[in-house]
Amino acid sequence: MKWNVSLFILLSSVALILSACGGGNQDGQKDESGEGKQSEQSYEGSLDIEVQNFTAVNQDGQEVTLKDLKGNFWVADFIYTQCPDVCLTMTPNMVRLQSMLKDEGLNTRLISFSVDPNVDTPEILKKYGKNFNADFSTWDFLTGYSQKEIETFAADSFKTLVTKMDGQVAHGTSFYLIAPNGHVINKYNGLQPKGIKNLMSDLKKYRNQ
Repeated sequence: MKWNVSLFILLSSVALILSACGGGNQDGQKDESGEGKQSEQSYEGSLDIEVQNFTAVNQDGQEVTLKDLKGNFWVADFIYTQCPDVCLTMTPNMVRLQSMLKDEGLNTRLISFSVDPNVDTPEILKKYGKNFNADFSTWDFLTGYSQKEIETFAADSFKTLVTKMDGQVAHGTSFYLIAPNGHVINKYNGLQPKGIKNLMSDLKKYRNQ
């Protein structure tokens, strides 16, 4: 798995937002250049972080890259299948978000990055998703990279900390809204219904720009 990385880790401020687990148009059509028109726009939000290139595999063993996501809005979070606490709230909330997106007719991809890739194989991730009734047609559970790679990627692309010690993984609990240009616009509380409501409100606002 290839990553564009920078040597940047925020240890002090990011600790405040982490929770340790267990310890070519608005419809995303392409223009002649191959990028959606919205990918050329900028979006004003609480964040403006460029997501770094990545290559991973989803629950079906299919390759997923940043290039596959550019040109459309997408939502990301960080989870793992053996998580004993916060992920058991985050993933059902992502299911609710997926249902709301369908009801609103908003074609938006959902991406859950595993923060425990050595354990979370595609088969395990697929079973995990099925247990929560995830719709894999618009939701990918990703793995296929090393522990170091996901830790670096999370820090560089989302300014959040991922770390594994003694079999337990600490990670953030936010949902992130990413614009068609590949920049993170905002983050939302993935543990609270209000976070999902605010994400939906912002998504509709940005799509109408």
